[in-house]
Amino acid sequence: MSCRDLLFVLGLLIGIIGFTTAGHADIYKYVDEEGVIHLTNVPTDSNIPYVLLIKEKRVHFSPNISQNITKYDSLIMQSCEKYKMDPALIKAVIKAESNFNHQAVSPKGARGLMQLMPATASALQVQDAFHPQSNVEGGVRYLRYLLKLFKGDIQLALAAYNAGEGAVLRYGDIPPFQETRIYVQRVMNYLDRYRMNQ
Repeated sequence: MSCRDLLFVLGLLIGIIGFTTAGHADIYKYVDEEGVIHLTNVPTDSNIPYVLLIKEKRVHFSPNISQNITKYDSLIMQSCEKYKMDPALIKAVIKAESNFNHQAVSPKGARGLMQLMPATASALQVQDAFHPQSNVEGGVRYLRYLLKLFKGDIQLALAAYNAGEGAVLRYGDIPPFQETRIYVQRVMNYLDRYRMNQ
């Protein structure tokens, strides 16, 4: 193999690696009895031996970056009074979702303080998901809808906020996704903290 061919192969491999990591989504695979390869980002069947191929790059909030957790209190109170929601719950969701960074964008494309996906923001008529007031009001309305859907069960509503209402309805409980279970527990911990400080 010539030096030029070797460089081409190396470049191709780097490109493939860059492509597979650019999406930052967990990808699982399993091979069925007929040898067919199945790929999914949501392994829903616990009886299937899924293998993790690509690990999503998680959003990490640096402990060295101090966010002002009271900066949006007036916006939160305004939306919560309008829709009869618990401000401590909304604050807990914002803390878990964006760490009070109104410009936050997740690897999956969720935006703003309450990390609204573009389709959700559109359905809620939120024209600018980075606008703090619009984002908070949209997120409060969506969480209120989920609480009504799940008859006031905060943990199920939070699971639906994270994994989608379809997943919660399908399982009839918090879905068995590690990310979702950790998310619900994290928000509940923040909720306890903010309720104590009210």
